[in-house]
Amino acid sequence: MKATQTIALIAVSVLLLLSCSGKKVSLFNGDNLDGWKVVLKEDTDAITGASTFSAGDGVIHVTGSPFGYIRTEKKYSDYLLHVEWRWAGDKAVDGGIFNYLQDGDIVWPTGVQLQMTPKDMGMLMGGIPIDGVEGPFYRKERTVTDNPEKPVGEWNEMEFLCKGGNITVSLNGITINEARCKATEGYIGLQSEGGAMEFRNIYVTK
Repeated sequence: MKATQTIALIAVSVLLLLSCSGKKVSLFNGDNLDGWKVVLKEDTDAITGASTFSAGDGVIHVTGSPFGYIRTEKKYSDYLLHVEWRWAGDKAVDGGIFNYLQDGDIVWPTGVQLQMTPKDMGMLMGGIPIDGVEGPFYRKERTVTDNPEKPVGEWNEMEFLCKGGNITVSLNGITINEARCKATEGYIGLQSEGGAMEFRNIYVTK
């Protein structure tokens, strides 16, 4: 690991230790989607939430079609979110993780999305104002030029430190973006947007 990456990892670790009390709250029980709400662009007898999002053996499976997301039933503020994810098909696809999702279950919702396509991996984007970025749809590019994401089929670890509207994102131990937004509380969500992805070990530390 490069020296700059090592320093960044140490800095993030210290920040996390200082910011969280250590109380761990699991968001996914490993067996089903209890505690989550499904929101889809289309929802018919043929296309249901169960066919888009499913759970078992410790993993949430996302088909990518139709577009939509699942979100926690509870809102959270001042937390460290831990998520492990991978591209589950034969190629890297579009996807996202939401923080600070606001009320109003529509596709697409108001919140801060972490973009997960290889081209824009680490971009923070959405309808909530982000300091220093022009709107009304805000996009903040990632702050590193390295590509810390792992190849298709391999698990990645991502963490979001969300405190007082500040968001710091790390991917596989490397800080990839930081932003301050005009929200301090909201739901947490996982996106379906065109391709197969999987998520596991989802929890917050408060």
